[in-house]
Amino acid sequence: MTKQSGLGDRLYVAGCDVSGDIGSVDTISSPIAMLPGTDITQSGTGRMHGLRDGAIDFTSYFDVATGASHDVFSTLPTADRIVTYCRGAALGSPAASMVAKQLDYPLKRDDKGALTFGIKTLANRYGLEWGDQLTPGKKTVTATGALTGLDLASTSNFGLQAYLHVFTMTGTDATIVLEDSNDNGSADAYAPVTGGGFAQVLLADVPTAARIQSGRTQAVKRWVRVNVSGTFTSLSFMVAVTKNRVAVNF
Repeated sequence: MTKQSGLGDRLYVAGCDVSGDIGSVDTISSPIAMLPGTDITQSGTGRMHGLRDGAIDFTSYFDVATGASHDVFSTLPTADRIVTYCRGAALGSPAASMVAKQLDYPLKRDDKGALTFGIKTLANRYGLEWGDQLTPGKKTVTATGALTGLDLASTSNFGLQAYLHVFTMTGTDATIVLEDSNDNGSADAYAPVTGGGFAQVLLADVPTAARIQSGRTQAVKRWVRVNVSGTFTSLSFMVAVTKNRVAVNF
């Protein structure tokens, strides 16, 4: 058993790295509603799974720099935002991501003068998804090409979901695609996963974030990696993937 602390974690919101402004991550949850299903033959309560949900709540410090916490959260956008928590910043480390709504931006000044915000985000449509980091946290590349593959232990026939944050780009455009292989490209060459490509990111879009999902019966091989193409001289981004081990419907 390998126990871990929460040191060196990261938090990304809508293509912005706010990790340096986050004092604590207070809640990461993926509750499932319970539906009554007790019939007259039963002597105990019967329940069925209902809708899935998700929440990521955190405490932020007050930072007015461009792209920092106040800039990111104070607008209280009504549109969806991608929120990703990274348990550490290494290839293959766990990541919890969701399409979310930000609920509030409540300021608290304590009696010592500290300014903090208890920010709550709730999942919209898909719930919270735990997955694996396909980049070691925030990754910066200066040329096109494939990154190191990640061994996800086995093949699955239930598709995948993936999350992307693009933080900065110098150039014109970038396209980020997931590829898979049975053996890390040794005898089975990497090839694009059907439904595993993000839409092209243009400079005007940055910072930005996105979620994609493949078909629900898409075969995903044991090894998965990121391949980056486009016209740029520097690209800073993060990708997390959730490979489904059982059938999942959204």
